[in-house]
Amino acid sequence: MEIELLWFVVTLCITGAIAGLTAGLFGNGGGFVVVPALLAVFPFFTPPSEELVKVAIGTSLASIVVSSARSVIAHRARGAVDFDILRSWSIWLILGVIGGVAIAGNTSSDALTVVFASGVLLYSVYFLFPEFVVRPGLVFEMPSGKGKALLAFVLGGFSALLGIGGGTPTVITMVMCQRSIQQAVATAAGVGFLIGLPGAVGFLFMTNSQSSSLPFGTFGYINLPALIAISIGAIFTAPIGAKMAHNFSEIKLKRLFGIYLVIVSSAMFYKAI
Repeated sequence: MEIELLWFVVTLCITGAIAGLTAGLFGNGGGFVVVPALLAVFPFFTPPSEELVKVAIGTSLASIVVSSARSVIAHRARGAVDFDILRSWSIWLILGVIGGVAIAGNTSSDALTVVFASGVLLYSVYFLFPEFVVRPGLVFEMPSGKGKALLAFVLGGFSALLGIGGGTPTVITMVMCQRSIQQAVATAAGVGFLIGLPGAVGFLFMTNSQSSSLPFGTFGYINLPALIAISIGAIFTAPIGAKMAHNFSEIKLKRLFGIYLVIVSSAMFYKAI
């Protein structure tokens, strides 16, 4: 039992380290790493339950608060975070998260798994073929008015359903509006914090009917031991990812991450079927 517990902690610390690295590098909060990792690890320590996907999503959102905050601090030291965007998007992001949490609370676990798999597959297109998503020569202005409200609202809601920080659409939007990739990644990390915090609170207070079958240390739909282990790893690696974002071309890393997303999506579809 002690060996199993040690394996559990070490595995989740490594997961957090990878999540923190991707948060700093891509501004994506790390949810694409955390959710599938938790779904792979939890069954070894608790009886099978349809509610585990909600625990994974809730815990992922809580971990994003830590990894995104650490990433923002690292990027802020380089003056890369656009706080004006974060302030103007915040209310719409939070309203979207509230809607996403409400939908998640009334959606079956299999349906949530399919939503996650579909979302991951959609996001993989950007990482595998960024030149087709952010087309050279296309110049846009940052969304404002109703367009900004709609974008932020949908982004918040969809991210809450997937347990992610919404960094990828933020990066795509800012780069297409002629912002530097460094500023886009830095600001996306702030978006992750704005999504993760209300999302985590929502899953914490979400009512569940199978609390006895959930992993030890689960409150609402957030597993505290997993959150602590993941956060420890993320705290150390998020600054490393932020530094890499400012010093390296990330094209090859994006494509490797895109391949990982396709694998995760396939596994999640298989799990749902």
